[in-house]
Amino acid sequence: MPLKNTEKEAAALKPQPEAPLRALYKKTFGLEPEVFEPLKADGSARRLFRMKDAGRSVIGAFGPDKLENRAFLEFSRHFRAEKLPVPEIYAADQPQGVYLEEDLGSTTLFEYLGAERKGAELPAQVMAAYKKVLEWLPRFQAQAGRGLDFSFCYPRASFDRQSIMWDLNYFKYYFLKLAKIPFNEAKLEDDFVRFTDFLLEAPADYFLYRDFQSRNIMLRDGEPWFIDYQGGRKGAPHYDLASLLYDAKADLSPETRSALRKHYLEASGLKAAAFMRHYHAFVYIRIMQAMGAYGLRGFYEGKTHFLNSVPYAVRNIEWLLRNTELEVKVPELTAAFKRIAASSYLRQFGKTKLGLTVRVTSFSFKNGLPLDEKGHGGGFVFDCRALPNPGRYEAYANLTGLDKPVIDFLKKEPEVARYLDSVFAITDMSVENYLSRNFTSLMVNFGCTGGRHRSVYCAEALAARVKAKYGARVELTHREFPGLAK
Repeated sequence: MPLKNTEKEAAALKPQPEAPLRALYKKTFGLEPEVFEPLKADGSARRLFRMKDAGRSVIGAFGPDKLENRAFLEFSRHFRAEKLPVPEIYAADQPQGVYLEEDLGSTTLFEYLGAERKGAELPAQVMAAYKKVLEWLPRFQAQAGRGLDFSFCYPRASFDRQSIMWDLNYFKYYFLKLAKIPFNEAKLEDDFVRFTDFLLEAPADYFLYRDFQSRNIMLRDGEPWFIDYQGGRKGAPHYDLASLLYDAKADLSPETRSALRKHYLEASGLKAAAFMRHYHAFVYIRIMQAMGAYGLRGFYEGKTHFLNSVPYAVRNIEWLLRNTELEVKVPELTAAFKRIAASSYLRQFGKTKLGLTVRVTSFSFKNGLPLDEKGHGGGFVFDCRALPNPGRYEAYANLTGLDKPVIDFLKKEPEVARYLDSVFAITDMSVENYLSRNFTSLMVNFGCTGGRHRSVYCAEALAARVKAKYGARVELTHREFPGLAK
């Protein structure tokens, strides 16, 4: 299809790096490249090319921002001197905005993860690769950071108040506003100030890589190599760990993130208690920065594939709301996060299926209703006390709803079958609705007098049905008898 005039004009105005890259290649190696192949673009304005002759393959890069190029080149030279695995820089023509660097191949950690993964958990070989990466990270942050000339950092020399506020407003204007998440702007700005003050309390005499995520880590012969650190600056070590472990589409499980965080803390020598005080706040700001990027590229620029990461970010926010508590109070920001977590609209981008977890609990009414410790606020409480009670009979008194005599007793009672049919009908509606809306959590509770017989039996019955019919993940808890759950 021929280009429209406006598209032709835009193409003509776009810098054409091929000629200066070819000239730099010939000047450096004495040969013309036989192959000049553009590589897939990322979210930046930089453009990369694979250039080859009979004896070598290198990456040619063009960056329109000369200060950003300078940061990358200076950092690369410093890291190489510190014997860190980063690409060698062969040559640069900084006035032209082009340089030649070592070709590290085509396999990123993200691509390796996607090729090897078969389910939610990481295969041992992928876990091993992540651990190698996290063993290198402290060397970038502390060892290399100590001798680095931070005057080359761009656009800021440190992750300071201005940097943090840029990220927070990026999130506000390009995500919250464009996704139509309501908020009180004055109150949100007050929260941003408090949140920034809290982040700035963390020790920050480290090199902050800034974009330490699985697409910026190459694997060559099974070993990690690192790229795209040109946005680095002085800052707290928490941010880079959060970037890797909460990398949206890498979709690491909470258990995997916890294990890898522990491995990093052991490798870095940082004290866990002090580190964790600020860690989840840095997780939040990294997620906010990423969501701002998704909004800018997706909502504003119309590059809709960037929105495919949004459901993963929504689930990460949902998990943080349920499982962590910040030491700084930011009520309006927290309310915005809750609106994001509750949004069906934001969960529908792409073909992402996040997976539903149904949390089924048996309990005794004498000890009160189960608490929704995850903070979801949705689900059911079913009262089993109207059902025939095997606990009234001495033969069953010390047994539970998992024992065969009790199961046989309840199975033969027609009231129990009718009751469960009604429960199944109503919970099926919610499970199917939540699956269709890409929601991730549903809570169902069964209570009886002692939490031993009827509630246990009904909870087991529903858990088995949900697994068999929908393939959803089930977390089954017998609150009064925690050892019973399989």
